[in-house]
Amino acid sequence: MMARRSLGRRFGWLWASYAVSAYGSGLGFGALPLIAVLVLDASPAQVSALSAVGPAVGALIALPLAPWVEFHRKRPVLIAMDLARFAVMTTIPVAYALGLLGFAQLLVVSAVVATSKIAFNAASGAYLKALVRPDDLLVANARFESTTWSSIAVGPPLGGAAIGLFGPVVTVVADALSYLLSALGITAIRGREAPPQRTGGRRIRAGDLLDGWRHLLTHPGLRALYLNQLLVNGLIMATEPLLAVLLLRELGFPPWQYGLAFAAPCLGGLVGSRLARRVVARYGQHQILRTVGALRVVWLIGLAFVQPGLAGLATVIVVELATIISMSLYNPVLATYRLQHTPKDLVARTLSAWSISSSAAIAVLSALGGLLAAATGPRAAIAVAGLLILASPLLLPRRQGSAPVTEPELATAAPPPRAAGVSPDTR
Repeated sequence: MMARRSLGRRFGWLWASYAVSAYGSGLGFGALPLIAVLVLDASPAQVSALSAVGPAVGALIALPLAPWVEFHRKRPVLIAMDLARFAVMTTIPVAYALGLLGFAQLLVVSAVVATSKIAFNAASGAYLKALVRPDDLLVANARFESTTWSSIAVGPPLGGAAIGLFGPVVTVVADALSYLLSALGITAIRGREAPPQRTGGRRIRAGDLLDGWRHLLTHPGLRALYLNQLLVNGLIMATEPLLAVLLLRELGFPPWQYGLAFAAPCLGGLVGSRLARRVVARYGQHQILRTVGALRVVWLIGLAFVQPGLAGLATVIVVELATIISMSLYNPVLATYRLQHTPKDLVARTLSAWSISSSAAIAVLSALGGLLAAATGPRAAIAVAGLLILASPLLLPRRQGSAPVTEPELATAAPPPRAAGVSPDTR
């Protein structure tokens, strides 16, 4: 058996903080759509709007935050984003207790959480690249991936049981507290973080907002993976609220079965993430991105055939299991490739651009899915998403990409100064 590699105490604190937050989010899996359906009796269009409007507004707010995250120390940013999510999530149980909870509040909470998530992910990617050695990036990303899926495996069944016993907002409380604990864990990371260098003390300018997209769209490998991921994530996430309506309302699944249908397959995430390092060593990074990138999308169409009872539950579990094993193998390889091929002074803006685009794609496709579901029903809308996603492998890169950016190359890898005399900052 391969020996477990130590990535250091500082990474350990970052990983532990992520784990606390991930398990809290696992308990609160699908909490906002669930509250919208069970407490506010929201329509399918409203549930889809909740999944669309929040990320869309969050992406707009996060756009000017990207350079701010790039040019600030990353650890304080991580703490601030965790505290922002803790504060806004806490408003839900308070409003529910006072009888004031409304759909507009859920939209606001969704937008703030989406904004904070984008900024947090951008800062954490840049912080991770500075925290571990380049050859440890895949190991670190695989551990985060494994934690994500294990938290979803454990969280939703416990969350469903907690909702049955204590009411629909109890998992929101747990999720909010997990962000607070995550902030405390990140605070415990020792060591001084060097401040980003600011050439000539310049201020953030409009051109800085586009540097992340410029890098993604001019790098052939990243461009292909980026466009593929937008389509795949957007279609998968567009089916989530539709599936909630189909299972909870039309097929009469109780909340605990709804949670179980998504939790049990997540054990497959432990399999894929643990295999990532070995399969890349054997077959190569490009081959895994091509093959597994195609394999992860062929299963979604199966959700259109879900029936009531145990047969329907088994269908969801099998489809999700196959999808998750593929995704948990693919995701850490993709995350590592993205960091390897991005200069360190562009990491936060590149990850922000990726997340903002992903949120926009999810918002647009969720809105379209909601409109289609309103006209044809959730099952038909899921079937359309399942068919469209089968075309996504055409966007995957066909050739081996350029060599990863290495530290000595960073100075020459950055784009040249723009006409306005503004040169990219380095961290």
